[in-house]
Amino acid sequence: MTVPERKKEFSAGGVILKDGRLLLIKMRNLSGEEVWTFPKGHLEGGETPEAAALREVKEEAGLDCRVLRHLHAARYSFFRQGFPVDKRVDWFLMEETGGDGRALTPDEVLDKKWASPAEADGLLKYPSDREIMEALRAEKTI
Repeated sequence: MTVPERKKEFSAGGVILKDGRLLLIKMRNLSGEEVWTFPKGHLEGGETPEAAALREVKEEAGLDCRVLRHLHAARYSFFRQGFPVDKRVDWFLMEETGGDGRALTPDEVLDKKWASPAEADGLLKYPSDREIMEALRAEKTI
C-alpha cells in the first residue's frame, strides 16, 4: 500500500484592529459548517505572504489596509478528499486605510462583524484563531 504524498499549502491572512475591535468574517469550512474566522487565503503564484494577506482582506472584507507587522505563523495538518495536507498560515496585524467594506467574493463570505476581544473569544473556534488571540493578548495589543 502506498502512502499518499503530503501536500504543502501556504496561506496568509489579516487581523484588522479598529477601535479595540477585531474584524471577523463568517465562512463555510470544508465540512460545510458556518464558522467565524479572520480573512485569509492561499498565496497565488509568486505572491509574498504579506501581499496575499492584503489581497485576501480586500477580496473578503472589501477593505484596503496596510500591514503593521507579522503577528503569527500557524501550522496545522488536515485531510482534504482523503489526502494529507500540511498548512502554514502567516498572519499580519493590519490597519484599515480605505475601501467600501463590500466583499469582492460575496459568495464566499456569509457575514462580517467588528467584534470585541471577548465576543471574538466566543465566536472563534479554530485553534489557530485562538492562537492569534493569545498572541495579541501576550503582547498587550488587545
